Amino acid sequence: MAAKFGSKTTAEQVTEDVDLGGKTALITGVNSGIGTETMRVLAMRGAHVIGTARTLEKAQAACDGVQAETTPLACELTDFDSVRACAQSVKDTGKPIDMLICNAGIMALPRLVQKHGLEMQFLTNHVGHFLLVNLLLDQVKAAEAGRIVMVSSAAHKTAPLAGIRFDNLSGEKMYQGWIAYGQSKLANVLFARELARRLADTRVTANSLHPGVIKTNLSRSMEGLLSAAIGLLPGVFYKSVAQGAATTCYVATRPELAGVSGEYFSDCRKARSSMRARNDELATRLWERTEEILEGQLG
Repeated sequence: MAAKFGSKTTAEQVTEDVDLGGKTALITGVNSGIGTETMRVLAMRGAHVIGTARTLEKAQAACDGVQAETTPLACELTDFDSVRACAQSVKDTGKPIDMLICNAGIMALPRLVQKHGLEMQFLTNHVGHFLLVNLLLDQVKAAEAGRIVMVSSAAHKTAPLAGIRFDNLSGEKMYQGWIAYGQSKLANVLFARELARRLADTRVTANSLHPGVIKTNLSRSMEGLLSAAIGLLPGVFYKSVAQGAATTCYVATRPELAGVSGEYFSDCRKARSSMRARNDELATRLWERTEEILEGQLG
């Protein structure tokens, strides 16, 4: 019978009986917070971890802190050339990817920042990961049972009423940091849902999750917004980094989740996402629009 896990479970506890020897995990954003802890714990359980950060120096420093087999790579999610170079380096290893964990992100920028004509949170949290995942799909499919894990947030429930403002992906018509963050996190859930549908005839699963509210570097740009935002999400409390990484490790490793796909998790169990996050038409439209944004990058 599966162990009972919950909101206070740590990443070490959730993987205590899991052997990841011979498996490879790729994790984005390993240089701080739950990314660092996720890498440490998966490596502890025997996985070879490919750890990415915005620069090779940051990735190397994070990997140096883990006494296990790791490979540092640069992956600046807002730089499509960087994402493509990272994916090519992974392909060159010839190894299947058993766990592809999209963890990196930025949160609630207080002022509008744009690149490639897109609002920066949508670009970083969704578009960059969409490109990386699609470039590495063959490596994930080559694994015995590949898992794609999108680290989203309960803040996806604070997305605009329309869900995804396709007419304002630049942020120019209206910009509020927390709402834009919610939109990017909703995009994570929708991406995992649509990816699961498209991979239904394969051995690959795709799921999303809420790690919890953790005081990490992710909140460095928020300038007091976090306390106000927590008021919009009743029942949440601060977790430690070890607890925050638990649901990621749960979804990425637990044997009882073999074949489970297209779901949303919180506190190491299935959870109910927002109604907009379960809108399949919206998920398909987001996929198609993201492909348009990345025209010429996915080939």
